[in-house]
Amino acid sequence: MSSQSAIGVFDSGLGGLSAVKEFLNVLPFEKIVYFGDTGRVPYGTRSREIINKYAFQDARFLQTHNVKMIVAACGTVSSVAGEALREKLSVPYTGVVNPTAYTAVRKTKNGKIGVIGTAATVGSHSYKLRLQKLNPGVKVFEQACPLFVSLVENGIIHRDDQITRLVVRRYMAELKDAGVDTVILGCTHFPLLREAISDYMGEGVTLVDSGYETANYAAKVLREQNLLTDDETVKTPSFFVSDTPEGFESVAGLFLGRDMEHTVTQIDIEQY
Repeated sequence: MSSQSAIGVFDSGLGGLSAVKEFLNVLPFEKIVYFGDTGRVPYGTRSREIINKYAFQDARFLQTHNVKMIVAACGTVSSVAGEALREKLSVPYTGVVNPTAYTAVRKTKNGKIGVIGTAATVGSHSYKLRLQKLNPGVKVFEQACPLFVSLVENGIIHRDDQITRLVVRRYMAELKDAGVDTVILGCTHFPLLREAISDYMGEGVTLVDSGYETANYAAKVLREQNLLTDDETVKTPSFFVSDTPEGFESVAGLFLGRDMEHTVTQIDIEQY
């Protein structure tokens, strides 16, 4: 492992590409190796045992690329398997929960924080526990939003789309009624619905993007460990998936906010 090694990022599907977008902005000279477990998505409805098994397989695959850090760009994995990954991996690890919770506690003014995520993320109460550890005085309101993932993966994300607005209202009404002033987008799919969520919640509510916060935290860890690259040439990211790569480019372009002209390689994740 050296400063020239890549950063490994994985997710249950393609949502983690919203975090990769932030990594490419925050750390433009770092090589990114991304694995999306598109063959077994979603993780959010699985048991803890299965999520742990999948998370370690994903991490082992990334380690075959000699990565210097592993990032679980997945709220579900971070919430359920994060501590086990941190303990057992031989390279620095971060999920999305800790960096995001830290920012949310700093941003809130009225101490009321909403958390939206998959059923597994919300069921684990990982964000709530972390937030209340950082500041025992905060009130945390949790909401599982499973349909948000489907909306994003099908490109139904426009703020004026009737379906998008209906689903946003369905999930966000209780948080709005509770008077939260900060909402954690606790799944890496959710930043793509930021505009629609913001329209519904109103200007006074701050949305905290787990991908952005995690990219900044990863940069801090790498800097502290002298692992940032000193080669200032822009590297092409590598993309791997566990199901057919067809259709990846259009969806990936949506998440990354740029044209996808990179090759995508399908691998057999069950080998790891």
